[in-house]
Amino acid sequence: MTDNRVPPPFIGDERAMLNNWLDWHRETLAVKCAGLSEERLRERSVPPSTMSLLGLVRHMAHVERAWFRHVLNDEDVPFLYRTDDLDAQFNDVDTASAQEALSTWQAEIEHARKLSAEVSLDAVGKRQRHGQDCSHRWILVHMIEEYARHNGHADLLRERIDGVTGE
Repeated sequence: MTDNRVPPPFIGDERAMLNNWLDWHRETLAVKCAGLSEERLRERSVPPSTMSLLGLVRHMAHVERAWFRHVLNDEDVPFLYRTDDLDAQFNDVDTASAQEALSTWQAEIEHARKLSAEVSLDAVGKRQRHGQDCSHRWILVHMIEEYARHNGHADLLRERIDGVTGE
Protein backbone atom coordinates (compact mmCIF):
# COMPACT_ATOMS: atom_id res chain seq x y z
CA MET A 1 0.00 0.00 0.00
CA THR A 2 1.24 3.46 -0.85
CA ASP A 3 1.25 5.66 2.23
CA ASN A 4 1.69 9.39 1.59
CA ARG A 5 0.44 10.52 4.99
CA VAL A 6 2.33 13.21 6.84
CA PRO A 7 2.07 12.64 10.59
CA PRO A 8 0.53 15.59 12.44
CA PRO A 9 3.04 17.60 14.49
CA PHE A 10 3.11 17.21 18.25
CA ILE A 11 3.32 20.99 18.63
CA GLY A 12 1.55 23.57 16.54
CA ASP A 13 -1.10 26.25 16.56
CA GLU A 14 -4.75 25.24 16.63
CA ARG A 15 -5.49 25.72 12.93
CA ALA A 16 -2.42 23.77 11.85
CA MET A 17 -3.21 20.99 14.31
CA LEU A 18 -6.83 20.67 13.17
CA ASN A 19 -5.92 20.79 9.47
CA ASN A 20 -3.10 18.28 9.87
CA TRP A 21 -5.24 15.80 11.78
CA LEU A 22 -8.05 16.13 9.24
CA ASP A 23 -5.63 15.60 6.36
CA TRP A 24 -4.09 12.60 8.17
CA HIS A 25 -7.51 10.98 8.41
CA ARG A 26 -8.45 11.87 4.83
CA GLU A 27 -5.26 10.25 3.60
CA THR A 28 -5.81 7.23 5.87
CA LEU A 29 -9.00 6.42 3.97
CA ALA A 30 -7.10 6.79 0.69
CA VAL A 31 -4.43 4.39 1.98
CA LYS A 32 -7.09 1.83 2.90
CA CYS A 33 -8.44 1.97 -0.68
CA ALA A 34 -5.07 2.00 -2.46
CA GLY A 35 -4.26 -0.81 -4.85
CA LEU A 36 -7.69 -2.42 -4.86
CA SER A 37 -9.77 -3.13 -7.97
CA GLU A 38 -13.29 -1.72 -8.36
CA GLU A 39 -14.68 -5.11 -7.48
CA ARG A 40 -12.70 -5.26 -4.25
CA LEU A 41 -13.68 -1.67 -3.34
CA ARG A 42 -17.34 -2.70 -3.76
CA GLU A 43 -17.06 -5.73 -1.46
CA ARG A 44 -19.50 -5.48 1.45
CA SER A 45 -18.63 -6.06 5.07
CA VAL A 46 -21.00 -8.56 6.69
CA PRO A 47 -24.77 -8.82 6.33
CA PRO A 48 -26.94 -6.98 7.00
CA SER A 49 -24.48 -4.08 6.57
CA THR A 50 -24.03 -2.71 3.06
CA MET A 51 -20.82 -0.93 3.99
CA SER A 52 -17.90 -1.11 1.55
CA LEU A 53 -14.75 0.92 0.99
CA LEU A 54 -16.37 2.44 -2.09
CA GLY A 55 -19.43 3.31 0.00
CA LEU A 56 -17.21 4.96 2.59
CA VAL A 57 -15.51 7.07 -0.09
CA ARG A 58 -18.87 8.12 -1.49
CA HIS A 59 -20.15 8.87 2.03
CA MET A 60 -17.14 11.01 2.89
CA ALA A 61 -17.45 12.96 -0.38
CA HIS A 62 -21.05 13.65 0.63
CA VAL A 63 -20.01 14.64 4.17
CA GLU A 64 -17.25 16.97 2.93
CA ARG A 65 -19.76 18.69 0.63
CA ALA A 66 -22.49 18.88 3.26
CA TRP A 67 -20.38 20.45 5.99
CA PHE A 68 -18.11 22.75 4.02
CA ARG A 69 -20.18 23.75 1.01
CA HIS A 70 -23.68 23.67 2.48
CA VAL A 71 -23.24 24.53 6.17
CA LEU A 72 -20.07 26.61 6.22
CA ASN A 73 -20.46 28.43 2.91
CA ASP A 74 -24.19 28.13 2.01
CA GLU A 75 -23.46 26.99 -1.55
CA ASP A 76 -26.43 25.97 -3.63
CA VAL A 77 -25.09 22.65 -4.90
CA PRO A 78 -26.94 19.33 -4.88
CA PHE A 79 -26.13 16.70 -2.31
CA LEU A 80 -24.07 13.83 -3.67
CA TYR A 81 -25.59 10.37 -4.17
CA ARG A 82 -28.97 11.54 -2.85
CA THR A 83 -32.00 9.44 -3.72
CA ASP A 84 -35.10 8.36 -1.84
CA ASP A 85 -32.75 5.89 -0.15
CA LEU A 86 -30.95 7.84 2.58
CA ASP A 87 -28.14 5.25 2.49
CA ALA A 88 -27.71 5.34 -1.30
CA GLN A 89 -24.06 6.29 -0.95
CA PHE A 90 -23.54 2.83 0.61
CA ASN A 91 -26.31 0.82 -1.06
CA ASP A 92 -25.86 1.90 -4.69
CA VAL A 93 -22.27 0.79 -5.31
CA ASP A 94 -22.79 -2.34 -7.42
CA THR A 95 -22.40 -0.39 -10.68
CA ALA A 96 -20.84 2.80 -9.31
CA SER A 97 -17.51 3.89 -10.73
CA ALA A 98 -14.73 3.80 -8.17
CA GLN A 99 -12.68 6.25 -10.24
CA GLU A 100 -15.57 8.72 -10.34
CA ALA A 101 -16.17 8.37 -6.60
CA LEU A 102 -12.48 8.81 -5.74
CA SER A 103 -12.21 11.84 -8.06
CA THR A 104 -15.37 13.40 -6.63
CA TRP A 105 -14.12 12.82 -3.08
CA GLN A 106 -10.75 14.43 -3.85
CA ALA A 107 -12.47 17.40 -5.52
CA GLU A 108 -14.66 17.91 -2.45
CA ILE A 109 -11.59 17.75 -0.20
CA GLU A 110 -9.83 20.41 -2.29
CA HIS A 111 -12.91 22.63 -2.24
CA ALA A 112 -13.23 22.17 1.54
CA ARG A 113 -9.56 23.09 2.06
CA LYS A 114 -10.03 26.27 0.04
CA LEU A 115 -13.16 27.30 1.94
CA SER A 116 -11.57 26.43 5.27
CA ALA A 117 -8.48 28.54 4.55
CA GLU A 118 -10.64 31.60 3.86
CA VAL A 119 -12.38 31.84 7.24
CA SER A 120 -11.41 32.02 10.90
CA LEU A 121 -11.93 29.09 13.21
CA ASP A 122 -14.56 31.19 15.00
CA ALA A 123 -16.57 31.80 11.81
CA VAL A 124 -20.13 30.53 12.05
CA GLY A 125 -21.54 28.51 9.18
CA LYS A 126 -23.92 30.39 6.93
CA ARG A 127 -26.50 27.58 7.30
CA GLN A 128 -27.66 25.88 10.43
CA ARG A 129 -27.49 22.14 10.90
CA HIS A 130 -30.47 20.61 12.70
CA GLY A 131 -31.48 24.10 13.86
CA GLN A 132 -28.08 24.86 15.36
CA ASP A 133 -25.32 27.25 14.39
CA CYS A 134 -21.95 25.55 13.84
CA SER A 135 -18.55 27.17 14.09
CA HIS A 136 -15.84 26.37 11.57
CA ARG A 137 -13.84 24.94 14.50
CA TRP A 138 -16.72 22.58 15.37
CA ILE A 139 -16.95 21.46 11.74
CA LEU A 140 -13.24 20.63 11.64
CA VAL A 141 -13.42 18.66 14.90
CA HIS A 142 -16.52 16.85 13.66
CA MET A 143 -14.82 15.97 10.37
CA ILE A 144 -11.84 14.52 12.25
CA GLU A 145 -14.26 12.43 14.34
CA GLU A 146 -16.22 11.35 11.26
CA TYR A 147 -13.11 10.18 9.43
CA ALA A 148 -11.65 8.50 12.53
CA ARG A 149 -14.83 6.48 13.06
CA HIS A 150 -15.11 5.45 9.42
CA ASN A 151 -11.39 4.70 9.17
CA GLY A 152 -11.98 2.06 11.84
CA HIS A 153 -14.56 0.54 9.51
CA ALA A 154 -12.10 0.83 6.62
CA ASP A 155 -9.44 -1.02 8.66
CA LEU A 156 -11.78 -3.96 9.15
CA LEU A 157 -12.96 -3.96 5.54
CA ARG A 158 -9.43 -3.89 4.15
CA GLU A 159 -8.28 -6.67 6.47
CA ARG A 160 -11.26 -8.81 5.41
CA ILE A 161 -10.60 -8.12 1.70
CA ASP A 162 -6.90 -8.99 1.53
CA GLY A 163 -5.46 -9.27 5.03
CA VAL A 164 -3.71 -5.89 4.91
CA THR A 165 -3.59 -4.19 8.30
CA GLY A 166 -1.97 -1.07 9.66
CA GLU A 167 -2.69 2.33 11.08
